[in-house]
Amino acid sequence: MKKTASMLAIWISLASNIVLTAIKIIIGFMFQSQVLIADGIHNAGDVIASATAFSAMRVSSKPADVDHPYGHGKAEVLGAFIVAIILGGAAIYMGYHSVHALFEPAGEAHIIALCAAVVSLIWKQILYVYTMRIGKSLNSKGLIATAYDHLADVYASIAASVGIGLGLIGDHFNISYLAYGDPVAGIIVSFLVLKLAYEMGSESFDILMERSVSATYIEQYATLIRSVPEVKRIDRLRAREHGHYILVDARLGVSGTLTIQEGHDISRRIKRKIKEAHSDVDEVLVHLNPWYKEEQADA
Repeated sequence: MKKTASMLAIWISLASNIVLTAIKIIIGFMFQSQVLIADGIHNAGDVIASATAFSAMRVSSKPADVDHPYGHGKAEVLGAFIVAIILGGAAIYMGYHSVHALFEPAGEAHIIALCAAVVSLIWKQILYVYTMRIGKSLNSKGLIATAYDHLADVYASIAASVGIGLGLIGDHFNISYLAYGDPVAGIIVSFLVLKLAYEMGSESFDILMERSVSATYIEQYATLIRSVPEVKRIDRLRAREHGHYILVDARLGVSGTLTIQEGHDISRRIKRKIKEAHSDVDEVLVHLNPWYKEEQADA
């Protein structure tokens, strides 16, 4: 069910990006709207980004195998990192195009171009909310990256709508400088998209480098472990994200007089407690060390 929901979301995103790319580029050339043409080219990059996220999610959903015993979860993270790079490139392109437009004669705005930009704005906002909601519920890095890609398009469509709208107002009231509202808005949006790309890429890079989860999560795992009375000491507790799930590694001290069966049962209880309390934890590795009362007395 989860896999179906995530794949449906990414298919809708991919199809929407293809349709919006065609609409913007065709209308942009028909009415010589440079901002729509630029936004259409930006959307063409989104098609690549959505296809990348789709491929990464398919790989990440594969079960663990001999070569990948921890699963393929990082494929989504890698896909998100690639999407961040594409977003960054689109931001630089939009910024360059906007700065260049400031030194060119202003084009004539058209109401159909404005309608295309507004339709894109509304549809991309719906896609952002829909994709982000599913992405967060499934903790899917690929879907969350796609949602942020939609958000970047919302910013771009706002700039296009404002720019074309100002151009129409300028044409109607014969205010020539309003025609340059488009490139100014584009410059602002390019910075916003670049910031979004940096934050998304930075998070993906941290996960690829196996940065530990937050101290809050570690403390929650530790509290659950301490609730097991047989655990006398936490020697080491680590956890890292592996795509859409988390791997926990715990080294714990228990009485050295326990049997292997008793130690096994304790490990299973700890794993069950953590996984029941945290649905995003996929695996808990528990290593038991011997503990004796003399150690407590020496301490």
